[in-house]
Amino acid sequence: AQLMSLTEEEVNEARIAANGYNSASLDAAIGGEPDGESVLADFIGSEDAALELVEDFHALAPMIAELDERERKIIHWRFVEELTQAEIGERLGCSQMHVSRLISRILKRLRAGLLTTG
Repeated sequence: AQLMSLTEEEVNEARIAANGYNSASLDAAIGGEPDGESVLADFIGSEDAALELVEDFHALAPMIAELDERERKIIHWRFVEELTQAEIGERLGCSQMHVSRLISRILKRLRAGLLTTG
């Protein structure tokens, strides 16, 4: 402190702050564990459930692009705008039952495509 013309409190703060630059490997063994094989990575972080959705959306994008315009509209209305099958039928000028069949057929194609790419 005297050499740097600082107070002891400032030196202590600097020493504490310097600890922030020390890092430990995520693969470093954790002491005190009976099996001796536990590592830091076992105790921090978690699976991000939304990450799988991102992968699915990424895989679906080219398959959706291959759908014709009517099929893309149906998928958009049903899953983005969350319209009912009856509401979609009104827009298309067909029955709810026909919309149900169309959606089933489109989803079957998309699922098959996901299974072959996954």
